[in-house]
Amino acid sequence: RLASLGRQSTALRRAVAAWLGLSPRRPPPRWSRRPFLETPDPAGDGAEAVLFVDTFATWFAPEAARAALRVLSAAERRVRVARGAGRPLCCGRTFLAIGAVDEARAEARRSLAVLAPAARAGAPIVGLEPSCLYTLVDEWPALLPGADSAAVAAAAEPFESFLLRAAPDLPLRGAGERRILVHGHCHQKAFGAAGAVAAALERIPGVAASTVESTCCGMAGAFGYQAETFAVSREIAGLDLLPALAAAPAAAEIVADGFSCRSQIADLAGRRARHAAELLAEALA
Repeated sequence: RLASLGRQSTALRRAVAAWLGLSPRRPPPRWSRRPFLETPDPAGDGAEAVLFVDTFATWFAPEAARAALRVLSAAERRVRVARGAGRPLCCGRTFLAIGAVDEARAEARRSLAVLAPAARAGAPIVGLEPSCLYTLVDEWPALLPGADSAAVAAAAEPFESFLLRAAPDLPLRGAGERRILVHGHCHQKAFGAAGAVAAALERIPGVAASTVESTCCGMAGAFGYQAETFAVSREIAGLDLLPALAAAPAAAEIVADGFSCRSQIADLAGRRARHAAELLAEALA
């Protein structure tokens, strides 16, 4: 009976995927049982930093947000999680990806109302998901031109770049020799921020981090999930990323800040990739 239910579930999943235009060969992302919904009170007397927790980290990868919170707190920052009234904030990137500009502008306006006062007060806005963080930097000034969007764009920083600049004395301990391979997200590469990930990780004693020389991972948001583009997504991953992962020792750790990149690596290479914040949090002395 259980086997019969399992077969029915698989058939139902494939039917729903086909109806949505998604590839049945791609497992859907899993919702976390413990989403990141906490809003801790800022502690300590250090300078304030605002943590912008994106939709992916909120609902699918809350471990990355919780790790970043620990690291920023260890850097003696008064960390404030950006929260609005009602549902969590969103940059609007997913709406832009399907051409829904009005909806993206509405999400940007809702989040800008929370972030702009902090940016004008001089607080850095630290982001975890590269595509979301650079939406604040690149798209918001075009969607909502003005002083508020310009202030947020100037204050927004990727997590690792912020640590390299503002937390030189982060207390980290080593656990022997470790090799870490970093896959840079396309937005990190486009804005010249991919190298900061490896540099931040190499602050952990004993770590040797290198960046995989690759093109896009091939997932590109929903692109890799669609039935008509799944094969292309797999071919793109096969150009550089998959061969590099196959050649890497089994003991090598994989880091990818992009949620879609981590999903692609898990689906096609069968290896677990994590956000850099998780490794840094584990190394806190």
